[in-house]
Amino acid sequence: MECLDRIMGLSPVIPVMVIDDPDQAVPLATALYRGGLKVLEVTLRTEYGLQAIADIGQALPDAVVGAGTVITPDDVKTARQAGARFLVSPGCTPRLLASAQAEDIALLPGVNTPSEAMLLLEQGLRHLKFFPAETAGGVAMLKSIAGPLPQLRFCPTGGINPQNAASYLDLPNVACVGGTWMLDKRAIAAGDWDTVERLSREVAGLSR
Repeated sequence: MECLDRIMGLSPVIPVMVIDDPDQAVPLATALYRGGLKVLEVTLRTEYGLQAIADIGQALPDAVVGAGTVITPDDVKTARQAGARFLVSPGCTPRLLASAQAEDIALLPGVNTPSEAMLLLEQGLRHLKFFPAETAGGVAMLKSIAGPLPQLRFCPTGGINPQNAASYLDLPNVACVGGTWMLDKRAIAAGDWDTVERLSREVAGLSR
């Protein structure tokens, strides 16, 4: 099983990729990777997600490619088969956690309350996704959680942008953040991978 502590320490930001055109998957991932973002989350929100994970994994073997929006045990199995090295979910259920454990693949499950975090801590999980970050209390909530639950490390996702990313990354219980602002829609539509690479380089330079 991949180590989430290592994965979350590779880049300050994990780009959350939604692939609408399968031909764009590898060029987009390559631009992100060249810009310094070594961990890539490909969501299963479109029909091309699984194929994109497989294609990116083959084209960029040194990148750590994970599957996002994993919500069912079947998602776990198909993502693992496609080559995903870790999974990200908006929330968590006992069946989802059990499936990830059975498949021996790291799961970064979403939480937004201390009770949810404690339930997963009881199951041995210390690395969690804080989602949706901004609407669930943002930086202030994570500061509050850090006191009673200092053993947890978070990847806040949802509403993270260039204006607030640094505030999250300054927190001792935040390992990295998830975001989409480097995935410029106009640049992607135009195949302007240099712009995506430049934006990624700016993001990769954020300090923690």
